[in-house]
Amino acid sequence: MPDERYRPQFHYTTAKGWINDPIGLVHYRGEYHVFNDHNPFSCRFPGGKTSGEQSHWSHAVSTDLVHWTRLPIAVTPDANGACWSGSGVVDRHDTAGFQTGAEPPLVLVYTSAGSTFGQSLVYSNDRGRTWAKHKGNPVLGQLAPGNRDPKVFWHEPTKKWVMVLYVRRGTAGIFTSDDLKTWVHASDFTSRGFHECPDLFELPVDGAREKTKWVMYDAKFSYWIGRFDGTSFTPEAGPFRGDLGSNFYAAQSWNNTPGRRVQIAWMRGGKYPGMPFNQQMSFPCELTLGTTPKGIRLHRYPVKEIEKLHAERFDLANTLLKPGDNPLAGISGDLFDIQVAFEAGRGARLSVRVHGQAITCAGGTLSCLGRSAAVPPVEGKVALRILVDRTSLEVFANHGAVSMSLCFLPKERDAKPELRAEGGDIRIESLNVWRLRSAWEAAE
Repeated sequence: MPDERYRPQFHYTTAKGWINDPIGLVHYRGEYHVFNDHNPFSCRFPGGKTSGEQSHWSHAVSTDLVHWTRLPIAVTPDANGACWSGSGVVDRHDTAGFQTGAEPPLVLVYTSAGSTFGQSLVYSNDRGRTWAKHKGNPVLGQLAPGNRDPKVFWHEPTKKWVMVLYVRRGTAGIFTSDDLKTWVHASDFTSRGFHECPDLFELPVDGAREKTKWVMYDAKFSYWIGRFDGTSFTPEAGPFRGDLGSNFYAAQSWNNTPGRRVQIAWMRGGKYPGMPFNQQMSFPCELTLGTTPKGIRLHRYPVKEIEKLHAERFDLANTLLKPGDNPLAGISGDLFDIQVAFEAGRGARLSVRVHGQAITCAGGTLSCLGRSAAVPPVEGKVALRILVDRTSLEVFANHGAVSMSLCFLPKERDAKPELRAEGGDIRIESLNVWRLRSAWEAAE
């Protein structure tokens, strides 16, 4: 696969066919499970009603969020319809009664999309290697045409399962259950424009476990910060945009990851001509809540496990970058992790160019591939981090306060990156550039 021209080398893809939403994300016994809405028969979106074009669930596992092992398809269409988006949990107390051995079951909750839309269950007693469908599917019938995308998690204070379900545009329903099979409507969260793929979770503020807030977001990664009591979510701030790029959609976070909240998204709309697959995932990022001058905001930053792919390194510190200079002139490759902290003089612009694409920062504005975001300096400096794969750029500013996820079709291979000052001098506080190994190559 490293030889496939447009195959991302450290962003997850299936071997063949189409994928979109990441779903069923659950961590258990050292393995991160990722599933996707998947068309295994072609590179088309699985929107048709014929059996060959209905959505399945692809499946892969990883011990480090970097190297993925693909497993057989986990969920297939049946008389209830196609298998649309959903979530995954570990039923540690066997509340559903599915357990047959020593392992607690993994349970996937998904939308059965047929003539009506209901929520269904499949379960595994062997750490996700084989799956069986619950004979009583669907466990929650249609509430409104197209209701879908159940996000389920265990709420320890109330000792109940919680389901957040997209009901209709502007409305997410919140349901509770003792056994994953019988669900009671608890409340609705309403906000104009709320659409698809809800997620809801608790995070500490500024790392303080004694002070937490809950975050609710939708498929566009519009998010709200507030309180959740086990039945109702009360927003206190928002909506805010969690990613300002053009290729970030339907993100979901992993259940059962004590100590951190990890998220992955569909990088919707990328192009991969001549490839046996279509679409890719974003690189996994950790989500945190931090206090900013404008209030508490969500931050997202690449998981530390990317260091497993770090190869050759180039460093620069405390250097004045002048127009015409390019300290990266001796570096080449097509996969990079670039980190730079800098202070720009009045009228000066920092420009990073990779694969023919420019990432620029001037006057407190970050721009790339037609998208822009405000990145005000912190203590006079701006920190950028750029993950470069063959068909994507993920740009993070000020340690995750801003993120932009972007896809492109590269013009060159084995690109030579550039770092330049335009319109004036720029003080480089620190520059660290790693060439990255292919995750597929390393796995082999």
